[in-house]
Amino acid sequence: MADKRDYYEVLGVDRNADEAALKKAYRQLAKKYHPDVNPGDKEAEARFKEATEAYGILSDPEKRRQYDQFGHAAFEQGGPGAGGFDFSGADFSDIFGDLFGDFFGGGRSRAASNGPMRGASLRARVNITFEEAVFGVDKELEISLKDTCTTCHGTGCKPGTSPVTCTRCHGEGQIVYTQQSIFGMVRNVQACPECGGTGKVIKDKCTSCRGTGYTSSRKKIQVSIPAGIDNGQSIRIRDKGEPGRNGGPRGDLLVEVNVARHPIFQRNDMDIYSTAPLTFAQAALGGEVRLSTVDGEVAYQVKPGTQTDSRIRLKGKGVPSLRNKNMRGDHYVTFVVQVPTNLTSEAKEALRHYDDIVSGRTDPAGTEKPEKKKRRFRDKIKETFEETFEE
Repeated sequence: MADKRDYYEVLGVDRNADEAALKKAYRQLAKKYHPDVNPGDKEAEARFKEATEAYGILSDPEKRRQYDQFGHAAFEQGGPGAGGFDFSGADFSDIFGDLFGDFFGGGRSRAASNGPMRGASLRARVNITFEEAVFGVDKELEISLKDTCTTCHGTGCKPGTSPVTCTRCHGEGQIVYTQQSIFGMVRNVQACPECGGTGKVIKDKCTSCRGTGYTSSRKKIQVSIPAGIDNGQSIRIRDKGEPGRNGGPRGDLLVEVNVARHPIFQRNDMDIYSTAPLTFAQAALGGEVRLSTVDGEVAYQVKPGTQTDSRIRLKGKGVPSLRNKNMRGDHYVTFVVQVPTNLTSEAKEALRHYDDIVSGRTDPAGTEKPEKKKRRFRDKIKETFEETFEE
């Protein structure tokens, strides 16, 4: 069996840590490694058990005294504290009351609220082009929105009737239950499933809204998409979501923007990237070329001898900032020199002549240069000896 880690090291606290520091450290570890948060993760489960064991020992004054004196041996068979590890001396009530509330949507102090509640947010998606994302655009969306029922005025009851008190929660709007766990009995509170936390049940439902208190209709919403928005970002439109409860305000409408891919341009934050072809002659001789940008074509003077993969920057031709539309990124263009194909016989002859000149085999007038005889090293040695003997 692998050696156990020091309990103080497991919790990440000093050996002089007080009860509050121990509880805080363990609560953080328990929330991080609890099996309900990490289903199927054996490593997280092992870390959770390790932290629980450490806290169970150190939070009990007597067990902590024995551990400080004898270490892990205090709780092994034959040790002073032998008899097996248990949780009898550890106080998990505060910690796991909150934790189980986090995991299961309830909590010891999380009772259902019958006061005004804000409505839920709605989500929608809009498709725009690359250029529309750069410069902004107004779009019209058609979505289903709920409004208060005009027949029952939002009560959900048939006209002339009223809701009755829920018999399951007796009008409290919440159910209290206890749950057995390895740490003992844990008390939890959840909204009443019968009345949804309202404490009231509708017996005679409104025929117009079927007891919901709302009716749905298709409505057109104008969405102003700002310049510089990027793919996947959302726009919040206030008070266009679900209606609130008990007089609460409406939620918001969140519109996610889907930007189409561009055949030429690519974007990285506020900068735009693209490639541009250069003919062999343009790369060698230089000259003016026309480059495509989101603002239209621009003229650029290519330098003679430009190599493939050379990159230039067109300042201020990128994407505007969402915070300041007067600030724009840059546009980077990478040149790609194209190798000519399907050459005519005249073009091939011209290239051969060019290659001969560059390699030094001919002069610019086309006259072949005489080849220099290359003397071998042995010939040079031989000539040297012959001259010596002649003397």
